Amino acid sequence: MGLPEERGRNSSGSGGREEAGAGGQTRSWSPPPEVSRSAHVPSLQRYHELHRRSVEEPREFWGEIAKEFYWKIPCSGPFLQYNFDVTKGKIFIEWMKGATTNICYNVLDRNVHEKKLGDKVAFYWEGNEPGETTQITYRELLVQVCQFSNVLRKQGIQKGDRVAIYMPMILELVVAMLACARLGALHSIVFAGFSAESLSERILDSNCSLLITTDAFYRGEKLVNLKELADESLEKCREKGFPVRCCIVVKHLGRAELGTGDSPSQSPPVKRPCPDVQDKLKKKFKCIQPQISWNQGVDLWWHELMQEAGDEFEPEWCDAEDPLFILYTSGSTGKPKGVVHTIGGYMLYVATTFKYVFDFHAEDVFWCTADIGWITGHSYVTYGPLANGATSVLFEGIPTYPDVSRLWSIVDKYKVTKFYTAPTAIRLLMKFGDEPVIKHSRASLQVLGTVGEPINPEAWLWYHRVVGARRCPIVDTFWQTETGGHMLTPLPGATPLKPGSASFPFFGVAPAILNESGEELEGEAEGYLVFKQPWPGIMRTVYGNHTRFETTYFKKFPGYYVTGDGCRRDQDGYYWITGRIDDMLNVSGHLLSTAEVESALVEHEAVAEAAVVGHPHPVKGECLYCFVTLCDGHSFSPTLTEELKKQIREKIGPIATPDYIQNAPGLPKTRSGIMIFIFTMIISQDHCNILVRKV
Repeated sequence: MGLPEERGRNSSGSGGREEAGAGGQTRSWSPPPEVSRSAHVPSLQRYHELHRRSVEEPREFWGEIAKEFYWKIPCSGPFLQYNFDVTKGKIFIEWMKGATTNICYNVLDRNVHEKKLGDKVAFYWEGNEPGETTQITYRELLVQVCQFSNVLRKQGIQKGDRVAIYMPMILELVVAMLACARLGALHSIVFAGFSAESLSERILDSNCSLLITTDAFYRGEKLVNLKELADESLEKCREKGFPVRCCIVVKHLGRAELGTGDSPSQSPPVKRPCPDVQDKLKKKFKCIQPQISWNQGVDLWWHELMQEAGDEFEPEWCDAEDPLFILYTSGSTGKPKGVVHTIGGYMLYVATTFKYVFDFHAEDVFWCTADIGWITGHSYVTYGPLANGATSVLFEGIPTYPDVSRLWSIVDKYKVTKFYTAPTAIRLLMKFGDEPVIKHSRASLQVLGTVGEPINPEAWLWYHRVVGARRCPIVDTFWQTETGGHMLTPLPGATPLKPGSASFPFFGVAPAILNESGEELEGEAEGYLVFKQPWPGIMRTVYGNHTRFETTYFKKFPGYYVTGDGCRRDQDGYYWITGRIDDMLNVSGHLLSTAEVESALVEHEAVAEAAVVGHPHPVKGECLYCFVTLCDGHSFSPTLTEELKKQIREKIGPIATPDYIQNAPGLPKTRSGIMIFIFTMIISQDHCNILVRKV
């Protein structure tokens, strides 16, 4: 992406040699020479040179990278303007304002027509069942995106409209989001594991004109009737005076009935089961196919609309600062925040981070296991890989189905070279030992990555030793929905690795550690992690509530973007994330608001008050521990516990289901604006300590 590249041997490489760190207490692993030799950034010295320039000369640095993309109208005004200081006026960030482009054109048309990658596989799709597979090339993907753009236009969707997408990990999800981007509409993707209540809340907040969903899907052995949840959500919207005029439904489980053949112009893409599992799949779907309700005048079948759609669509040329998508993330007040990312800066940042953090080369097969319903899927399943012309794996299933070696079977099947997953998945698979991993070759793997939460050293070492066979660098990435892309990360060919550390800032990122008074701490230090200047991928606002954007991220320390995370910097300059410092919990790599869970609990007639805290969990990293104070006349029981868990699942989603609910008469609860105390329980096998945390 426009940066000078060095191809010489990294003289400092040690081929994975273990070294003693500070005081002999922290071991580090130097990049293997074979990785450094071909790396885009082949040495730590080269990294420091590029990073220094990116921070001191951001306009020139990112301006060179911008030349790698197509601009209908190039930037003729200021390349970067911003204000991070609430005391000096409104917070704003503008990269390349006035330039016009289209991100869909850059990730598809440019690859097909200019780079001649039309016949290259964009995605290998691997279904929930082994053998349930298909693939799609860049040319085929472009055709389907143009078709669905015509579908959306016929349904009245225009530039600036919001479209909700509630789908599992199928190719139509990628088609839908790129079609929105092609015509300048904002996609708002809601994770298919969220409840009908969560979906309706997001539709209402952004006034979505249209919903795209699926009949149903399997997640492991669990059948999820997504259409039923979508119907429930749309009914909630109607009850609140906002009827969504159209719901487009992909016939996913019933796909075999369509008989669309293998033509690339047909949609949806056909599953191609291996012969030995074909009969099993047909029997399964025939027997367990759910009944799909149909709302005449609202519901439309995806495949019927696509059959009538043209396969050409001129992209809508948008300003670099026009919004690209809204993605909701939990907020400390309980109401999810609609994070808004814009076209130009986000495109530059995800493309550049993808290329350098994973050291991407044209022959790579990349696999990010994240769901597209999260920011990791937006940036490193869809936009980042496609912007680089990469081939990726899109996986519908789960790591443990039909057995615990599924991930490594897929790695071998598609010869995956770069693999990106969550520490939660690693800890889960560690429980089953080495054998399910080592029975597969994994010889294709070159770089491993982690995302979502800090990885504990034990899991890092297992990942490195067993999965990577001691030869694959691990890029432990720190970033947020709000940042758009990686902020702190090693580079595979340049950075000596310390297990558990996100190491150094990416290009354009200027971190600082502040104390409670807002003073910058130098050298070894621990405090609040902040960033001193904008990078292209930073969010621009909270949808419909810019004041909340300013208050959440800029008010506490004027002049800085406040991450909400604590951080430690060691004597070598490595950054270590120490955890959230607000009322947010990181469960399986996903942020949950304590206030949102508390609100769900107190809606139950038996609950007067509730307080939610985090509790260590060997797989999830952190789980929910809920305290409830009951109303007079109600008693605590296993039945009530199950009712409360069910209520949380219905209000938020299964991911928020608490592991513990405890009766606590008179316990104070967290509420913003009140100086109170909550109890944080730290429970080990041998004892229980109760700490008081001031909030």
